[in-house]
Amino acid sequence: MNKTWWKILGSVLVIYTAIAGLLLGVPHLAILNETIRNLYFHVPMWFAMIVLFSISVFYSIKSLSTKSEIDDIKAVESVNAGIVFGVLGLVTGAIWAKYTWGQFWSFDPKQNFAAISILLYFAYLILRNAIDEEQKRAKISAIYNIFAFPMMVVLLFVLPRLKDSLHPGNGGNPGFNSYDLDSRMRMVFYPACLGWILIGYWVYTIRFRIRSIETITNTPDYGEMKGVRDSFVTDENQSTTNENKQQHN
Repeated sequence: MNKTWWKILGSVLVIYTAIAGLLLGVPHLAILNETIRNLYFHVPMWFAMIVLFSISVFYSIKSLSTKSEIDDIKAVESVNAGIVFGVLGLVTGAIWAKYTWGQFWSFDPKQNFAAISILLYFAYLILRNAIDEEQKRAKISAIYNIFAFPMMVVLLFVLPRLKDSLHPGNGGNPGFNSYDLDSRMRMVFYPACLGWILIGYWVYTIRFRIRSIETITNTPDYGEMKGVRDSFVTDENQSTTNENKQQHN
């Protein structure tokens, strides 16, 4: 239970978001109307992506000093999970744009810069696949990741504010702060942000465990030498011990 409470919490919050987001009332704002419900999904997806990319750059920095393949795996798998949520953010944003701006993609600066930020991390994965030697791949991709993260921040939060935009809060358009987010929406929006971030982290941990199993299976000596096997087995033993304790209780 100690290791699963946050998974349960994330699942409950996302289910709550899906139900309450569709059933609870929302303020009728000009142009947005009922489409404002997408706020519970579109924005939290980006928050989850940013958190996952933050985890990735942390482990990239760490891997440069530790030379640990475990840290390198964590860095790349958090990017893989982050890209999933970034693409979902683009898709939900495009659907929202269709009903408010009249087309899926209007080449709005924020849309363009968001897409470029995702492409930066696709390039990270392509770079890794282009290098065969493990240590060289880990080092070069870590350095790239360290530069990609601040570029992503600039693309998402700085450059769009310098251009006219259809997005709220840009180009003279009032932001949601100006509308003063309705108390009913706060009851869903904040739990939605936390829930999607937890689900995103859960996806990352699953991907890490799968990659660890693949590493152990494909190169048996790798796990013994680099600590991947010990890391994975320790987690498995801990989970088994917790389950046995619960059964005895």
